[in-house]
Amino acid sequence: MSRTPPLILCVDDETVGLQVRRMLLERAGYRVLTALDGVLGLEIFAREPIQAVVLDYSMPGMSGAEVAMRMRHTKPEVPILLLSAYVDLPADVKEVVNVCMTKGEGAPVLLEKLSRLVLNPADTIQSESL
Repeated sequence: MSRTPPLILCVDDETVGLQVRRMLLERAGYRVLTALDGVLGLEIFAREPIQAVVLDYSMPGMSGAEVAMRMRHTKPEVPILLLSAYVDLPADVKEVVNVCMTKGEGAPVLLEKLSRLVLNPADTIQSESL
């Protein structure tokens, strides 16, 4: 019997980055849903069986930190990887996500961190930061 690939939600207001991330994750064997803002991301998160989230930090309207906090109230068990162009994120932001990484770290790091999150979400909670 074949196992269904994990369903990942990517939320980012940059269309090109979102499309590239989606292609990368799909090639790595994930199923991927995308959202161009936090409101849509939260709607998808609430109705779909999301297994992990890749979330941009800096978005207009609702920051990735606010989106992550709301996701934690809805489904606290779902791991969240926060992507940022910023290196020094506030401590309270780092505490609400499982893993933080900079966008400049690249695709191999993203795939490795996401794989660890999907396989062992409890092992990575608040253990990694920028």
